[in-house]
Amino acid sequence: MRRILTIEESCVWVRHSMVGAMFLIILFTGACSRPFDETGTVTGVPAPRQAEAVDPHSNAQEAPAPKQILFGDLHGHTSFSLDAYEKGMSTVNGEGLRPPADACDFARYCSQLDFWSISDHAEFLNQQRWRGIRDTVKQCNAVAGDAENPDMVTFLGWEWTQIGNLPNVHYGHKNVILRDVDEDATPSHAIAAAMDAQFNVDLPTADLLRERLMRMLDDPGNILEHLNYLRFSSSGLGEPDCDTTPAGLALVEGCKARASNPAELYRQLEASGSEYMVIPHGNSWGLYTPPASDWGKQLRGNNAMPDRQTLLEVYSGHGNSEQYRAWRATQTQEGGDTSCPQPEGDYVPCCRRAGDIIRERCTDPDSLQCEELVQHARQNYVDAGSSGHLTLTGVDEADWLNCGQCPDCFLPAFNFRPGTSAQAALAIREGGKRFRFGLIGSSDNHSARPGTGYKEYARLPMTDGRGPSDAWQAIRPPAQGGEVTTLRPAEISASPENVFERSRVSSFYTTGGLVAVHSSGRDRAAIWDALQAKEVYGTSGPRILLWFDLLDDDLGALPMGSDSLRASAPAFRIHAYGSLQQNPGCPDFSLRALGPERLESLCNNECYSPGSHRSPIQRLEVVRIRPQIDATEPLESLIEDPWKVFACDDLGEGCGAQFSDTQFPDEARDTVYYVRAIQAATPTINGGGLRCEYDESGRCIRVNPCYADSRTDPQDDCLAPIEHRAWSSPIFVDYAAGAK
Repeated sequence: MRRILTIEESCVWVRHSMVGAMFLIILFTGACSRPFDETGTVTGVPAPRQAEAVDPHSNAQEAPAPKQILFGDLHGHTSFSLDAYEKGMSTVNGEGLRPPADACDFARYCSQLDFWSISDHAEFLNQQRWRGIRDTVKQCNAVAGDAENPDMVTFLGWEWTQIGNLPNVHYGHKNVILRDVDEDATPSHAIAAAMDAQFNVDLPTADLLRERLMRMLDDPGNILEHLNYLRFSSSGLGEPDCDTTPAGLALVEGCKARASNPAELYRQLEASGSEYMVIPHGNSWGLYTPPASDWGKQLRGNNAMPDRQTLLEVYSGHGNSEQYRAWRATQTQEGGDTSCPQPEGDYVPCCRRAGDIIRERCTDPDSLQCEELVQHARQNYVDAGSSGHLTLTGVDEADWLNCGQCPDCFLPAFNFRPGTSAQAALAIREGGKRFRFGLIGSSDNHSARPGTGYKEYARLPMTDGRGPSDAWQAIRPPAQGGEVTTLRPAEISASPENVFERSRVSSFYTTGGLVAVHSSGRDRAAIWDALQAKEVYGTSGPRILLWFDLLDDDLGALPMGSDSLRASAPAFRIHAYGSLQQNPGCPDFSLRALGPERLESLCNNECYSPGSHRSPIQRLEVVRIRPQIDATEPLESLIEDPWKVFACDDLGEGCGAQFSDTQFPDEARDTVYYVRAIQAATPTINGGGLRCEYDESGRCIRVNPCYADSRTDPQDDCLAPIEHRAWSSPIFVDYAAGAK
């Protein structure tokens, strides 16, 4: 007897039978779809510029010729990056696609930067897009006026977006910035990370096709938008690997240059003959960084070339990666197995929370059966690595509370990984090698808006906190609610939409930071020289002015980023001014250049518009780090944060301090010093993170996430008071017996 299909079974049959029909639709509509290759048109009006810095030491006898402080952003994405492309789509309430020319116009007229660099993900930059980016950078520079005194300098670059499954093959993301822009002085290809070292970033073409087909089946009204996305992504994935010998790379068209590790990246950059710098970023982002990852592998073997990475992005719109903590998300046993650690202080590992969620659902929480389920849930979470959140089904994002976060860190990155923090990088030493990073900030914005941190407004367009539209949520509601069950890692069904905790992480997106340089001029060469010399600092967005010098009797004042050999006690001085408070709206020149419609679309009618009063500096903090003598020294014993604190009574004249390290001669070991200038608290987007509600013992018992979808009002900027800051580059003082 023939069985009658249920309604659910009929829908499944129709859905699967539509797959073949969808391929036919693609054949007929494919000619209408197109990959996104337009670079846009740069607005051809230069902007007025004026350096804000007032050198507090300009009257000092030992002061050199005063340098101006210039502000920039060396990390910005356009819709030539796949994730940025997605953020412009209707499924996430996107504004539409943003070409490279939009980033140039935003930097010039909205954020009014002195310099910036484009850094789209190389993994989807075919040669056509790479040439288009280079042409746009040239156009942006052509508008800048006098090359010796331009209104803005635009650098060419890309992001090497490497993610490894395991800590020993995870090197993290690195921005490559090039000094020059002409074809004969830059690589012919943007060098991508090798796909065999990737994890859920470059999906195999078949998986990407399947995922996009399912989206089209769910959303037939926007089939052309999905086809355009598919064409865009597959045009980057379909290219064969280049012959990366110098001769082969220069001659082959239509291939992809790839590097599986930093050593290979450096080799190809050297072979190109280009002048470059490599800037790691996001190393502490737990969104994709394996829990046990650390800096050590980049000081060992072929990748041990710390001199190739002179700057480190300590802060961006994805959070702060500065501070070291001794706790970890997982712990490794002697045999190499991993397990779930105990909570430590205010930090709760998410594997512990996974067990707690199960226990809360047990009929008898004290039973042996419940305890077995709890331990099972914790170990499953650990075994799944960065996808541990997928091992529990029927769980709402808020059920995880604030697990995995650094509660006492300043605007921390989501699921913080302290082993890969900036302080950890400055503290470790292996095989006699160590990092000597200068510290910078940038935005990592994905809507062609470099330098977004000038005002705290328009949370969704000015940060990366985009989430599914109501229509898309109705089509694909999150798999939550109902009975809570535990999955083994092998049972997880991961896709681009759920492998990252996209909803929970939205509470950690901020407008982003800036890099500041002490530069002898506004031109390209002067800015590049300041970056190379590490005479730079980072801010969390506001344009705080900061000086940090080592006072030397013979050489005078040595600026931040300097190296010194000595045996006597080093003496230092600090001076800082708060950022200029902002006027509402935009300057007249921005309106004249862009026109009212584009000013609203690109700048949201708010630009960098400084007044005459500065925000007060609250305090100056000094961090002292004594790098390891050998790898057995625990880092927490070597990092003193803060080592010294100077309170400020800033009435508009800034704040200064002098100090010395009288312990240095007796301790007789290399020491690193850097400072933070802390500004008075101001309302900040996502300043409260997950917005915990605490019980009397200080335990987070409830959260109110700032969702990227309509669960949080799109007009709600989720503001909370935050003390913004600037981080100086370190001064590296190495002990040398017999030196002065």
